[in-house]
Amino acid sequence: MNWDESDAGKAYAAQVASHRGWVVNPDQDITAHVTQSLAQIARLKGKPYCPCRDAEGQEADHDIVCPCKYATQDIQEYGQCFCGLFLSPLKDPREVTSIPERRPEPEDR
Repeated sequence: MNWDESDAGKAYAAQVASHRGWVVNPDQDITAHVTQSLAQIARLKGKPYCPCRDAEGQEADHDIVCPCKYATQDIQEYGQCFCGLFLSPLKDPREVTSIPERRPEPEDR
C-alpha cells in the first residue's frame, strides 16, 4: 500500500472490509476522518495503527494495527469496530456510537 496516495486510507478500508465481509461506514464524515488519520499514522509510524487509540509504533502495539485484534469481536457484539469505520452488513449506520474499549491497559498486555 502506498500511503502517500490521497485516497490510500479509503482504499485500505475498502480492501479490508471486502476481505472480512464487513462494510465501510457510509457516513462520509466519520470515514474521511478515520481513513485520513489512518494513512497519516501509516506514513509516520510505518503501519496503519488504529487512529482511535494511542500507538507508540512498537511491538507492543501489534494488536492495534488496523483492523485491530479486537475488531472482529466488536463487530460481532456491537455491529461496529471501536472507531466506527467497519460495520457489520446488518448494522444500521445511523446507530454507530461509542463502544467499550477491549484493549487491556499497557501493564496488562
